[in-house]
Amino acid sequence: MRRPRSSVRAGALLAIAALALTACAGSTDEPAAEPTSSGPPEPVEIRFSWWGSDTRHELTQQVLDKFTEKYPHITVVPDYTDWNSYFDKLGTSVAGGDAPDVITQEERFLNDYASRGVLADLNELGLDTSKIDENVLQSGTIDDALYGVATGVNAYSIIADPAAFAAAGVEMPDDTTWTWEDYVDIANEISAKTGGTIYGAQDYGFNEPGFSIFARQRGESLYTEDHKLGYDDKTLADWWQYSLDLQAGGGEPDAAKTVEVDAGGPEQSLVGTGTGAMSWFWTNQLTAITNASGKELKLLRVPGESEEKRTGMYFKPAMYYSVSAKSEHPEEAALLVDFLLNDPAAGEILLSDRGLPANTDVRAAVQDKFSPTDKQAAEFLADLEDEIVDGPPVPPVGAGQVAEITRRINQEVLFGRLSPADAAKQYTLEVEAAIGG
Repeated sequence: MRRPRSSVRAGALLAIAALALTACAGSTDEPAAEPTSSGPPEPVEIRFSWWGSDTRHELTQQVLDKFTEKYPHITVVPDYTDWNSYFDKLGTSVAGGDAPDVITQEERFLNDYASRGVLADLNELGLDTSKIDENVLQSGTIDDALYGVATGVNAYSIIADPAAFAAAGVEMPDDTTWTWEDYVDIANEISAKTGGTIYGAQDYGFNEPGFSIFARQRGESLYTEDHKLGYDDKTLADWWQYSLDLQAGGGEPDAAKTVEVDAGGPEQSLVGTGTGAMSWFWTNQLTAITNASGKELKLLRVPGESEEKRTGMYFKPAMYYSVSAKSEHPEEAALLVDFLLNDPAAGEILLSDRGLPANTDVRAAVQDKFSPTDKQAAEFLADLEDEIVDGPPVPPVGAGQVAEITRRINQEVLFGRLSPADAAKQYTLEVEAAIGG
């Protein structure tokens, strides 16, 4: 059961009222003080950290300007950097006792910081989360404490280029029923019918959320609630075998080109450059890939959703807002999170920059302002609502190392230096060591 939530704004007002009563109270041995007003709140300065592109920084500053208009006594100091250096900088700040008041978090690191007492329980700060899906809330909840609230939601999906299918004379799949074998066959067919000028698919194995979905379809999981591994090695080997079947059938590029394409990011993906029909990405990356390709693209469910024991897709927070447990101004920090999360003024500026707004009322209020690609993503997520069973548990401490492990071992499989079975064994050993399992 989630504990009742009070209003952040109400808490702040009560605190101000209490200070006013204290200021008006005098000693019985002294003349009564002249009636006074509590006056404006004392000026407060808090720090907010995030990562991202220059565009995200500009949008975020616009939101902070709006926040300051609403709460002029609160000054927010921006503390941002790019993704590659963000957690190194955050770790240094935390170790030095200088953590930002509001911290942007990522799912692989949330448990790590929470377990070290760095993050406050947002429930205790009274954050209003009543308009956020329960499965999304659980993704930031550890032992009944809410350590991170989703900035917005995404789903890991396939971004497809209908023009590439048309060029190959291959029909678009019915993504509600297609299987993993269908996915391999379709990709191989597209490559064959275009003479290799268009690859059917881009390799999916560099990102562990893809395997998480695959395992969930089989009733397993990447991680369990008690921070262990929850899959059978054969399941992981099967996941890699499909990738090799694509490579052998020409449906995806050879290992060297695959590694090169992966390093280029979304804009340089096969779909982004018009040389591929299908790539696996998060829904909030649809806009960037569409802009790069210059084509109208389409979101598809991953294969296998109707094939096994259950559906595996899930709503993932694009990132989280957290508050430092050591913040000298927790109420003001919570006010900022409340504004970012629940105020339509913030939603109108950020739109889908941090995923589609987690607050469903805000999402509905700003949806008319979405770009066509964001509207497609919003409709896609809405269509998934009745199909998604639950969300995966918060990744365990040490999960931040798993992305590199996944990328490295996937490369070994693609180059034929490890068989899928041997790769699965090595992966399990390395991930268990990383998470202390």
